Amino acid sequence: MPQKLRKTRKKRGTRTVGWGRVGQHRKSGQKGRKKAGRRKHLKSYVLRYEPEYFQKKGFSALHSEKINVINVGRLEELAMQLTVEKNLKKDEMVLLDLASFGYHKLLGMGSITKPFSIKVASYSESAARKIKEAGGKLIAEVE
Repeated sequence: MPQKLRKTRKKRGTRTVGWGRVGQHRKSGQKGRKKAGRRKHLKSYVLRYEPEYFQKKGFSALHSEKINVINVGRLEELAMQLTVEKNLKKDEMVLLDLASFGYHKLLGMGSITKPFSIKVASYSESAARKIKEAGGKLIAEVE
């Protein structure tokens, strides 16, 4: 004759539900695995197997373009590199197109001794002042 209730239904209400003395059959379900403990007892697991778990996710702002900047103090180094590559004379006024080097803005930190003709998208007031004092000129590139 078939049983009316399944075995698990019969065991409901008992303390151990057929698993013997107290505490048995409380293994992995008791530990909390799925997402619990990621900052505590499962931290070593996360560091080894899921290193991106705590990193930021989501959207970035629309106006968060990266602007590469260069300071006036690095222009002589850049010009020296350009004269070596293109075999220019050292006494000529060198035209530096900063957009071709990947720079968008010129800032005024540092000092400059040689005159340069510089083509750049934007620049600071102190950078413009230092270049004009050295005898160079700035060409603003319209985007």
